[in-house]
Amino acid sequence: MLIGEVIKKAMLVGLGAQEKAKEFVDELVKAGELSKGEASTLVKEWTTKAEESTKEFDKRVKETVANILEKLNIPTREDMEKLEKKVQALNSRLKKLEGGASEE
Repeated sequence: MLIGEVIKKAMLVGLGAQEKAKEFVDELVKAGELSKGEASTLVKEWTTKAEESTKEFDKRVKETVANILEKLNIPTREDMEKLEKKVQALNSRLKKLEGGASEE
């Protein structure tokens, strides 16, 4: 299973849990256990906590993937961009040198 698939499944589980929590709160309101204001506050708190958890999960996954890539010695996009800039700079210098040598 690819990392992207794991992340997608985890997020879907989180969304499903959020929906179930909202349904549960709605049932409590219908049963008179919570007022609509309390329910709204509770849902907002849960949503905020779920968003924070999702951000933390995303951060940890990115860190883990970066560590794995580093251990496997696989260059990152940033590494590739730095190399591309160096190649372009060297290519430019080479063209100047070749142009200067042919003029003499």
